[in-house]
Amino acid sequence: MAAKLLIEDRAEMPSTPALTSKGSGAGKKSMNRESQARFVAVLLFLLTVAAVVFAGFNFEKESQTAVPDDGVWWVEQNGHLIADRVDIHGQGAQAGVKANDELVAVNGQEVKSTPGLVRQLYATGVWHKATYSLVRDSVPLDSKVLLTPADRSLNNWLRLIAMIYLSIGLYVLLRRWTAPGSTHFYIFCLVSFVAYSFKYTGKLNDFDWTIYWSNIVAWVLQPAMFLHFVLTFPEKRQAIRQRPWLLAFAYVPGLLLLGRHIMALRLAQASGQLRWDMDRQEMAYGAVLFVIAAAVLSFSYRGATTTILRQQLKWVTRGTILAVVPYTLFYVVPYLMGALPGVGMKLSVLSLGLLPLTFGYAIFRYRLMDVDLIFKRGVVYTLAAATVVGMYFALVAGVATLVHSRQPGTGPLGLILAVVVTALLFDPVRKWIQDRVDHLFYRTVYDYRRTLVEFGRELSSETDLTALLSSVVDRLSRTLSVDRIAIFLRAGEEAEQFVLTKSIGLSPTWKLDLTFLSEVRPEPAGHMFFENTHQVPRETAGSQEAIARLDLNYYIPCRSQQKTVAVLGLGKTNKGDYLSSEDVELLETLGGYLGIAIQNGRLYASLQQKVAEYERLKDFNENIVESINVGIMALDMEDRIESWNAQMEVMYALPRWQALTQPVKSIFPSEFVEEFYRVRQNGGINNLYKFRLATPAGETRTVNVAIAPLVTRKFQVIGRLVIMDDITDRVELENQLSQADKLSSIGLLAAGVAHEVNTPLAVISSYTQMLTKQLQGDPQKSGLLDKITRQTFRASEIVNNLLNFSRTSGTEFANVDINKVISDTLALLEHQFKTAKIQVHPDLHPEISPIQGNAGRLQQVFLNLFLNAKDSMPGGGQLRVATSNGDFVSVRVSDTGAGIAPEHIQRIYDPFFTTKAVPREGQSRGTGLGLSVTYGIIQEHAGKIRVESEPGVGTTFALDFPLSRKAVHV
Repeated sequence: MAAKLLIEDRAEMPSTPALTSKGSGAGKKSMNRESQARFVAVLLFLLTVAAVVFAGFNFEKESQTAVPDDGVWWVEQNGHLIADRVDIHGQGAQAGVKANDELVAVNGQEVKSTPGLVRQLYATGVWHKATYSLVRDSVPLDSKVLLTPADRSLNNWLRLIAMIYLSIGLYVLLRRWTAPGSTHFYIFCLVSFVAYSFKYTGKLNDFDWTIYWSNIVAWVLQPAMFLHFVLTFPEKRQAIRQRPWLLAFAYVPGLLLLGRHIMALRLAQASGQLRWDMDRQEMAYGAVLFVIAAAVLSFSYRGATTTILRQQLKWVTRGTILAVVPYTLFYVVPYLMGALPGVGMKLSVLSLGLLPLTFGYAIFRYRLMDVDLIFKRGVVYTLAAATVVGMYFALVAGVATLVHSRQPGTGPLGLILAVVVTALLFDPVRKWIQDRVDHLFYRTVYDYRRTLVEFGRELSSETDLTALLSSVVDRLSRTLSVDRIAIFLRAGEEAEQFVLTKSIGLSPTWKLDLTFLSEVRPEPAGHMFFENTHQVPRETAGSQEAIARLDLNYYIPCRSQQKTVAVLGLGKTNKGDYLSSEDVELLETLGGYLGIAIQNGRLYASLQQKVAEYERLKDFNENIVESINVGIMALDMEDRIESWNAQMEVMYALPRWQALTQPVKSIFPSEFVEEFYRVRQNGGINNLYKFRLATPAGETRTVNVAIAPLVTRKFQVIGRLVIMDDITDRVELENQLSQADKLSSIGLLAAGVAHEVNTPLAVISSYTQMLTKQLQGDPQKSGLLDKITRQTFRASEIVNNLLNFSRTSGTEFANVDINKVISDTLALLEHQFKTAKIQVHPDLHPEISPIQGNAGRLQQVFLNLFLNAKDSMPGGGQLRVATSNGDFVSVRVSDTGAGIAPEHIQRIYDPFFTTKAVPREGQSRGTGLGLSVTYGIIQEHAGKIRVESEPGVGTTFALDFPLSRKAVHV
C-alpha cells in the first residue's frame, strides 16, 4: 500500500515532457493513465465491497458470540496467574477475588497462563459460575464467580467512527474524483474503516483470523497514512518535493511493529502480559504519529502565505488537534499507565470522528469555510443534542418508574402507555429546547439569515431600481462584512451582455470584458467561485483581466423566468476569509428574490415610461381638443357624454361637470335631440348646417354640427363624436356684409335717380306755387294746389335723402361731444315729444370722451332714431337716452313702444323697408330710408349698431363709437 501511494505521489508531480516523434509517447502515457485510473477504481471498489461485507459479518458474529468475563485482569508472574487489577463492579470482586490473589485452578483444572484461563472460561460459558481455586497470602480458598458477557460497547462506538470515515471518504471520492489527494484520502478512510470496524470474536476460526490480521494491519497503517497525507496536503512540502522517498520512512515504524507482532504470535509464548505490551506499543505508536501529524499541520498553517491555503489549514489543523488531543490524553495515556477503559475513556474515542469531517471538506474545496461550519456544529451541536436527548429519556424513564411504582396493578400495559404518552407530550418541549439551543450557539447565523431572508422577501416592494440596488449593496456589506460588492445588470432582453451598474469598494473600472458572466458552464453549482482571481486559466485573456481587476471571488446569478437578469459579485470578508456554505446558500436564495425584484423594477420603470408617454400624449391631445375653437363632445354607445371641451362650455353655457356622464336628451333641447337621432341612423359622417341651438342661458346660437362614429385602431365603433362650430358671429357678419352690399347698390341707383327726379320736381313746385298765387281767391283750387305743393316737397325730401345716402363726397371729421349732439337733437324735437306725450329721460355721462366724427351726420342718426321711437309710441311713452365710457363711447336709445317683430329684425336696415306703409294715428308715412341712412353714417364713423327688441315691451338701439380716430376723407 505504501508503494502504491508513493507511485501515486510521483505521478502527481509535474514533469517536463520529452519530445517524441508524431506524439506516440504522449498517446501511450494518456492510455497508461486511463488504464491506471480504471484499475485503481476497480480495485478500490472491490476492496470497499469486501470491507463492508466483512464488517457486516463480523458485527453479526460478534453479536451472536458472547465472551465470558470475570472482571479481573490476570497476568503471568513466575509461572503463576496473579490478579493484577480487579474491577470493583465486576463479578470477580463480588465473589471475593482481590488484587494479588493467585489463581491455581478453575473448576478443578489447573491454569498457569492466560490462554489456559480463557479456555476454561469459554468451557464454563456465560451466565454460569466457575469455581476459582485461589491462594491469598499462602492461604488456599475457593470462590464461585458468575461469568458475564464482556463489555464490548466500545466496539460499537468505534464502528460508528468507522462509518463516518467511510461515508466521508466515499462522498469526497465520488464528488471530486480528480481533486489532488482525494484517492489518498479515500484509502486512508477505508483503512480507518477496517481498523475501527473489524473486531475478532475470540473463536479464532479462519474468518476470525482474517478479521484479526486485517485489523492489525489497518491499525498499523492508519497513523502512517495520515502522516503521509498531512505531508502532502494541501500541497507537498518542499523537502518532500525534492526527496519523495522520504515518505517511505513514515511507514517504517509501522512495518517494524507489524513484523514484531507477527513474530510474537508465531515464536513467543502466548501470555496476557505479551498481549498487554503489544497493545500499548501499538497504541503509543498511533498516538505519536497522530501528534506528529498535528504538529506538521500547525507548522504549515503558521507558514501559509496565501489566504486560501490558510483557510484550508485553519480548521483542518484545529480539527486534527481536537481529534487527537482528547483521544491521546483521555484514552492512550491512561491505557499506557495501566488503566482499564472506563466510560470517560470510551467517550474520548468519539473525538476521532472530527478527522474525516474536517479533512473531507477541505479536500472537496467546494466551499472552504464549510470546514468552519461543520467543525463548530460537530462539537457544539453534538453536545447540545446529547443534553436534550439525555433530558428526554431521563424524563420518560422517570415517568415510567413513577407510574409503575404508584400503579403496580397496571402491569406492562400501563408502563408502555406511560412511556408513549410522555414521549408524545415531551416532543414539542424537546423541539423548543432544541430551537433555543440553536439560537444560543448560532445567534449570529440565525440573526443575519433571518435578516437576509426577510430583506429578500421585501425587495419586491421597492420599485425604484437605483434605490433597490443601493439597498442590496448596503445590506449585504453590513450583514456579511464584505467590502467588495458589485451588481451587473443584463444589458438587454435578448443580448447576453452584462454591465456594471452598482458597486462598492471597487476601483474605477472601464471597458471590462464581462463575457465570462454569460458563458455556459458545465459546473452544476448555482454560482461561480474563483479561489484566486489572478489565476483563472480556463477563461479568455479579456475575462482574466476583468476578473483580476474586479477581484471578486463569488458571482451569484439572479434569475427570473429562467433568465439571468443580473449577477451579484462579492469578494472576501473584511478579515480576508471566504464565505461559508450558508452564506452562499443564502446569497443564492437572495439572488432569486433579487432577480424578481430587478425584473419588477425594470417592468415598473418601463410601465412608468409608457404611462408618462401616455399622459404626455393624452395631455397633448386634450390640449388640442381644449384649444380648438369648435365645440367637441364624445358620446358612448348609450349616448352618454364622455368628453366635453372648453369651447362647448363657452358656446353652450354649461359647465363640464354638469354635462359629463349625462345622456344627450337631458342636456340638449328636444329640437336638437330629434335631429341627432334622425341623422345618426345613417352611416358615416352626418352634418346639420346653420342649426339654431337654444342654450340654457336663453341665447340662440347658430351652429354647424358634424356627427361622426368614434372608432378604435381596429375600426371598432365605441361611440360618436359630435363637433359643433359656432357660426353665430359669422352669420351676423355675413348679414352685415349683405346689408353693406345692398346699401352700396342702392347708393349707386340713388345717385342717378336723384338727379333725374329733382329737375321735374323743381318745375312742378315752381308752377304750382305760381298757380297758387294766381288762384288765391278760389279756395277749392287753392287747396288742391297746396296738396300738390306738399307732395312735391315730400318727393324732394325723399330725393334729398337718397342723395345723402348715396353721397360719396368728403366729410370733415373733428372732435365731437356726443352729449351735445344728443342734447341739440332732443331740443329740436322737444315740441313734437310734448305733443305726442312722450317723456324723455336723458342719462348723459358728464365726462364723456370725445369722438372723431361729423356733428351734422351724427345729428341725423339720432334724429332718425328719436323719430322712429316717437312713431312706435302713438299713445305716449318713455324715451331713455344714456351715454357711457369704456372701451368705446356707448349710446343706448330705448323706448317703450310696440317693438319690432322677430321676422322683421333682419330687414330693418334694408332701403325702403318700412313698417309704416299703413301708418297708425299720429304717424307719418315712412320712406324706409331712415335706418338705412343711419346704418351708413355709423359705418362712416367706424362704429357699430345693434338692436334688441321685444314686441309689446320696447326696442333698444346700442351704438358704439371708437374713442380715438384719425380724421379721414370718406
